[in-house]
Amino acid sequence: MIAELGLAALWLAAAMALLQFAAAALGLRLNQVELIATVRPAAIVQGILAAIAFAALIALFVRSDMSVLLVAQNSNSAKPLLYRFAGAWGNHEGSMLLWVTVLAVAGAAIGLVERRLDAATLTATLAAQAFISFGFYAFLLIASNPFARLDPPAPDGLGLNPLLQDPGLAFHPPTLYLGYVGLSVAFSFAVGAMITRQVGPAFARAMRPWILGAWIFLTIGITAGSYWAYYELGWGGWWFWDPVENASLMPWLAATALLHSVNVLAARDGLRAWTLMLAVVAFSMSMVGTFLVRSGILTSVHAFAVDPTRGSFILVLLAIYIGGALALYGLRVGRVQAGQGFDLVSREGGLVLNNLLLSVILGIVLIGTLYPIVAQAMGQQLSVGAPFFNKTAGPIALALVAAVAAGPLLNWRRDDANALLGKLTVPIAVCVLAAAATFVLAPAIGWMELIGLALAAGLAVASVAPLWRRKLRRTPLFTWGMVAAHLGVAVSLAGMAADSAFTQERLVAARYGQPYYVGPWRVVLTGVSPVVGDNWSAVQGQLQAVRGENARTLTLTPQRRFYSAPPTETAEASIATRIDGQLYAVLGAQDASGRWQLRLWWKPWVTLIWLGGGLIALGGALALIGRVLRERRNVRRREDAE
Repeated sequence: MIAELGLAALWLAAAMALLQFAAAALGLRLNQVELIATVRPAAIVQGILAAIAFAALIALFVRSDMSVLLVAQNSNSAKPLLYRFAGAWGNHEGSMLLWVTVLAVAGAAIGLVERRLDAATLTATLAAQAFISFGFYAFLLIASNPFARLDPPAPDGLGLNPLLQDPGLAFHPPTLYLGYVGLSVAFSFAVGAMITRQVGPAFARAMRPWILGAWIFLTIGITAGSYWAYYELGWGGWWFWDPVENASLMPWLAATALLHSVNVLAARDGLRAWTLMLAVVAFSMSMVGTFLVRSGILTSVHAFAVDPTRGSFILVLLAIYIGGALALYGLRVGRVQAGQGFDLVSREGGLVLNNLLLSVILGIVLIGTLYPIVAQAMGQQLSVGAPFFNKTAGPIALALVAAVAAGPLLNWRRDDANALLGKLTVPIAVCVLAAAATFVLAPAIGWMELIGLALAAGLAVASVAPLWRRKLRRTPLFTWGMVAAHLGVAVSLAGMAADSAFTQERLVAARYGQPYYVGPWRVVLTGVSPVVGDNWSAVQGQLQAVRGENARTLTLTPQRRFYSAPPTETAEASIATRIDGQLYAVLGAQDASGRWQLRLWWKPWVTLIWLGGGLIALGGALALIGRVLRERRNVRRREDAE
């Protein structure tokens, strides 16, 4: 009964999306107030119905209802409750239902709270959101029904991919999807503004909180996903340039550029056409990522291997949504007024430079991700990995860091290059000193790592420069947000450069009691014993690690796990975190002579990567709260004036 309830709610939600789109389109076309008045309620009801459908799917997984095909194929009654709950979206159909639910709830939120746009633009925005939703409802109901029954019911399920049986599953996909779908809202705002030709500061101020929210969730999702892969896959790295990793990075790059552009439009009425284009590009990257993950053309630990029919369906949706938006942009951009001008040396100019560099990096990642796929379709097998991306995108990313340091120190509209140089004197001096100190202490360091560490130090100083000579208690919250986000970039860059420059790795065939050394650590394998979990068994190593002569001994317990449903073997890393880095251990197989394969890494300052990501997300959250509070104060002032 729960499955039928969920399916009925899904069909009704699709009907409400169609009603919402038709009422908005006809209401705007015929100027029918009655039809337009139904759009908001339809959006709200659609969001409620989609939420009911998704709640029904979660209930089916929690109850281990093996009469539902999706549950039987992707769950097991022996799984812990957390993985039965999160397993609802740890598969193709469930993750797509999560996608469309967030999409519908976002549309309902627009209908409930958005009051800054004029009625026509808001109606057009909700029409665009409903059109996107309807395409995904059709995809679910026609090609990916999550509520299909299995007759007769299975005695038990096949189980969830063991690599996904981690608390990260409950956190990582939802945050990414909130980011992806938030970009769909920005896309809908842009389409609505192009339809009504109302592109200006009011439109930008209405769209900006949605972009900020999407950007925050994307930042959290990417950061959490990076750490999840780092400790779960047992490979010792934090970013592999996997195509599906790139599929999450590309929307973030576009959203970062869009966020800077919409700030210029909201504050100074500039970059109107550029903002519209970036809104289209950002959502396009989300759609490209969806296609890559669900088309079956990629082999990845992150990808859902599905049949080509589903990939073709998503490709058609991508062509309709993005092709239609680009066609509308081509038709209307010539009629969009240019907005206010600015000098090259100005804060607007600095933001444009940032956006151009972000766009170049985005283009490199897109080409590097899609080129092997195109080559494979033409009969050639090749791979594009870390060396390509590091050599091409790395130098541009370093230039971007320098631009990020300078941008906030510029004045709006017009500034003087000599004045900017004076403001940058201290950050430049810190950068030079950091480079000299690094070269003296580590003369064998690579040039990119050296520049990265130096720029991180300079950016850290420059990021707090906007607070100089300010009364900190009166500093707007969104200014604090900008400072925190830019400081987070510096912290992450320092962690990336340190990890690349100073990581030490040791692969040994370990005997009991024999010491092995990696970095400053002395590691001894003292034993291997069996352990049993909720739905797995394992052999667990006992490692004693000491740093220095009189330091406290640490115990690490890496595991080799064995799952029966489905039959899978995984390596579970054991990580000891210290303030200056992490000791990372992975247990391998036992050889014929009784020795155990053991991989050890000492990764100095690697934790700065994720600390910086957290600071970036915190900065976005502070900026969002600050903008919302300022908007509320402005509304109250207008009401009091009236």
